[in-house]
Amino acid sequence: MPTLDWIGKKAVVNHHREVPYRLVHCDGELSAGDPDAGNLLVQGDNLEALKALLPYYAGKVKCIYIDPPYNTGNEGWVYNDNVASPEIKAWLGKVVGKEAEDLSRHDKWLCMMYPRLRLLREFLREDGVLFASIDANEIANFQLVLEDVFSGCSQIAIPVVNNMKGRNDREYISTCHEYLVMVAKTDFVSHGLPLSQQQKARFKHVDEEGYRYELRDLRKRGGADTRQERPQLWFPVYKHPETNELSLKPRDGWIEIWPMKKDGTEGCWRWGKSRVEKYLSSLIPSYARANDKWNLSYRIYLDVDREESLFEDDPEDYSEDYDDETGEAIERTTKPKSFWWGPELSTDNAGKQLKDIFDGRKPFDYPKPISLVQKIMHMIGDEEALILDSFAGSGTTGQAVLDLNKKDGGNRRFILVEMDEKIASEITAKRLRRVINGYDKGGDPGKPVEGLGGGFRYCRLGTPLFNEFGDIDEAVSFPDLAAHVFFSETGAPLPKKVDGSTPLIGQHKDKIVYLLFSPAEQGFPREAAGNVLTPDALASLPSAPEGFDGERVVYAEGCTVSPERLKAEGVVFKQIPYQIEGA
Repeated sequence: MPTLDWIGKKAVVNHHREVPYRLVHCDGELSAGDPDAGNLLVQGDNLEALKALLPYYAGKVKCIYIDPPYNTGNEGWVYNDNVASPEIKAWLGKVVGKEAEDLSRHDKWLCMMYPRLRLLREFLREDGVLFASIDANEIANFQLVLEDVFSGCSQIAIPVVNNMKGRNDREYISTCHEYLVMVAKTDFVSHGLPLSQQQKARFKHVDEEGYRYELRDLRKRGGADTRQERPQLWFPVYKHPETNELSLKPRDGWIEIWPMKKDGTEGCWRWGKSRVEKYLSSLIPSYARANDKWNLSYRIYLDVDREESLFEDDPEDYSEDYDDETGEAIERTTKPKSFWWGPELSTDNAGKQLKDIFDGRKPFDYPKPISLVQKIMHMIGDEEALILDSFAGSGTTGQAVLDLNKKDGGNRRFILVEMDEKIASEITAKRLRRVINGYDKGGDPGKPVEGLGGGFRYCRLGTPLFNEFGDIDEAVSFPDLAAHVFFSETGAPLPKKVDGSTPLIGQHKDKIVYLLFSPAEQGFPREAAGNVLTPDALASLPSAPEGFDGERVVYAEGCTVSPERLKAEGVVFKQIPYQIEGA
């Protein structure tokens, strides 16, 4: 398996572990709509923002979509995508050291992306998936670095035509596409895409109950699907000479129908004998005068539940999305292709969408179209999904989530991270506010656009949890520390927010975690302050559930209980801050 190496790699391989955990503070004035909608826009370096959010969202994100810098070397781009921004330069100098002075722009880009991808992986559920837009400048490096970070996960690069005119700044050939790289974790299942109007038009037949359907050839049409390759699918079906009655048993005078290809060679059926027998009465024979042959077709319904469907295992154009509780088919979908194109995916279309929101002007170059992100969300299928975009830019992902929720009644949530303070407050947040509350299309009062509803919290990164001396910062509250302690101990987010009224902060699998912490008295492990595990404090801890035989882990600034009693009580003591991961 090829591996990717670059100058500075050794310095950044474990850098994501060294990034400090920071507090996250919300700004009500820049937020909008329902503050409890579960949506966040975080302004700050996305590496530090991801680390700050990890204790709360690790293993909870169904889909990550990112549009990172393409590393084109174009200084004029609003995101400064040649990775030469002052922030990145300063970070490289600090992390990589003097060696960073000799880095090529590809080395710099990889140094920037690697620790961010390492953190992003931690957010994904086991059935999660990451999508990333990228172009030819870094596609090869990007796929190799993804193989390093997401080892063992399936990966595909989908060409997406986003500029039908082509880019004139390219030598020899005018580029009109980029790539959408998809990395799926172990349990991800694609739910397909909605049918186009052209595809829906194929369902032109109507049955006796008013359901629309199309006819599908029962013959396999693939070049390799022959009698020799699939002998078990080579068998005759018998048709009554005057009626459409069918049988699998030979009948005198009945017509034999074999799965012959159009060129006269011996093919095979799509279904085996048992399936053909089960649905024999629904098959429709037809005669082709051109080659003097009979053929069989079956029905594909536009709206059908699982039991009525005859199309469960067909590998071609359509699939079905089923409701997990009722088992009913809720939508006929089409399997995504390995090549995406259409005017709705163009940068021109995305620019027009932005102009409509911003009074006729386009404040951000090369925004992504809403349709692209929504195609991705249709594929993941989960209407309760949490979607993360750590290179938020103009906020397309946020609008795509709000818009799709409005259309189908879903409850998807988004987390956006944008590094540039001006972009975050004046473009991303402003866009979200306008689409939530409604706006005048292109600034024309005569063209009002109804708001999508929902809401988001605008957040900034605060101080690190730990100061330069390794002590807990004085700005840290009990809920802040509890979330971090629980995650560092269990690897899981805190089940619910705590307020310090009880030292019990949560249980995960075979661990119950407690925290004795008085912010006003930190640094002074006095028993009276309640931040020391004493015999009395141990006795007063909320007891474990009946039958629990795991560990009870207590975090405190000090302990006066003997090791023998701790062992007898099944308690493990860990000292604050020295035994907290990340301190």
